[in-house]
Amino acid sequence: MGIGIDRQEGRFFVYSIKNDTIGMERTQMLEKASKSARQKSDTNQPAQAEPCPMPDIAKLIGGKWKLIILQILIFQGTKRFNELRRLCDGVTQTMLTNQLRALEGDGLVERKIYAEVPPRVEYTATQKALDLEEMFQAMHSWWLRHS
Repeated sequence: MGIGIDRQEGRFFVYSIKNDTIGMERTQMLEKASKSARQKSDTNQPAQAEPCPMPDIAKLIGGKWKLIILQILIFQGTKRFNELRRLCDGVTQTMLTNQLRALEGDGLVERKIYAEVPPRVEYTATQKALDLEEMFQAMHSWWLRHS
């Protein structure tokens, strides 16, 4: 028998080393602690309708380059890779590529490849990204008020 820490739950538990399995004590202890915590939270805090989406939003558009890329594509329209690279002063080719791939994967940027020699690739803001225009305008207004 031993004592360990469940990092996810932030609680101590008892475990058994036999066959590298954790004993029933841990399961029972976690179930009791979880039930107790739920009861306490139900009585002490008002119920929330739904969780805050901010962490998910930050994952989508967070970071220096994603916001700059989106701002360029939303307000200036379709751009080729090297145009974006020139407009994003200080971004490396690798970083720009990674950020564009992430934005494309999240459905905020559309990439169009033309079968030409040399190959031509254009990036355009999707409707999902264009819906962020008001947010950019609000940030601009805030900056004007507070700068």
